Amino acid sequence: MKRIYMDHGATTPMREEVLEAMLPFLGEKYGNPSSLHFFGRESLKALDVAREKTASCLGCAPEEILFTSGGTEANNLAIIGVAKGSPPGKNHIITSAVEHHAVLDTVKFLGKSGYDITILPVDEYGMVSPQQVEDAITEQTILVSIMTANNEVGTIMPFEEIGGVCREKGVYFHTDAVQAIGHIHFNLQSQPIDFLSLSAHKFYGPKGVGVLYQRRKTKLEQICYGGGQERKLRPGTENMPGIVGLGKAIELAVANMPANREKLLRLRDQLIPGLLRIGDVRLNGHPEKRLPGNINVSVLFVEGESLLLHLDLKGIALSSGSACTAGSLDPSHVLLAMGLDHQTAQGSLRFTLGRDNTPEDIDYTLEAVRETAHNLRAMSPIYRK
Repeated sequence: MKRIYMDHGATTPMREEVLEAMLPFLGEKYGNPSSLHFFGRESLKALDVAREKTASCLGCAPEEILFTSGGTEANNLAIIGVAKGSPPGKNHIITSAVEHHAVLDTVKFLGKSGYDITILPVDEYGMVSPQQVEDAITEQTILVSIMTANNEVGTIMPFEEIGGVCREKGVYFHTDAVQAIGHIHFNLQSQPIDFLSLSAHKFYGPKGVGVLYQRRKTKLEQICYGGGQERKLRPGTENMPGIVGLGKAIELAVANMPANREKLLRLRDQLIPGLLRIGDVRLNGHPEKRLPGNINVSVLFVEGESLLLHLDLKGIALSSGSACTAGSLDPSHVLLAMGLDHQTAQGSLRFTLGRDNTPEDIDYTLEAVRETAHNLRAMSPIYRK
């Protein structure tokens, strides 16, 4: 059976070059970078190189890069770390209703711990405006956390403008950029971003490793205790194979970004019109300001999980939203925040395209979706009415 993978928003296949870079650190180069002997120094050198590569790709200094276990830990460290380090009387945090749960649930946890929380609504495209952020900031605000691009519908937020508002107001700005690396250019030295999170497995790197960028002179308290690694902000022996893999993966992702973006846009512009021609299909997210490989649609009068299962039998791998909530029967909190009703939200499909997808994949997928939707609608009493 033909197998087509269109769920790169959940995870990406690791590139061969990344695996090759990692292999020595899964075998003969096993030293602990904190050790003073040859084996330790060998690993420490590789750790420094990976940090330098990552910083170069993000346009920041190596000492501003903290390695973590992934985007979730990076988000937690940024949000809770800022909250713990805030002065008395400063306890207000702002985020949006469409953030990943790694941000939303962290902020809600702080809300239960006595912090004042503002969750901003979004427009029909899933976007927050800089004016909303400005209006929400108070004298007690310590942090604004707004994602770079949405993981479910692909909408790209006006994150630089929001960061500019925060800088004018003297408020820290954090952005979850997990979905953006390899698609959006960053130059953190000049962009008004204080904290940025990323995860290697979203750009053809290994799982279990990520980064928190922390701008110099920003205050961040540790939330985990132990050794002195990563300036004591992420104690514990470093995941050397993962960190080396991340450094190689981000280097390749940034170098190949123009060509990859052009390819994904061509495939996206082939897929979206084909889906809409099926009929009773709604495009979710901003029609233009969206990630190049993200297509989220609601197939009306059809339940999304049924679509997914039938398409999987045809060899097509998709999702109905965030991979982190795949086990939930509830509609997407992102789509509900955008104003969709429960029935429409539950009929959603997320296509996230990648470097190995082809025009032939799109043709096959369109025919499979059309046929599957037709068959499921034929059994639907709602559709027949």
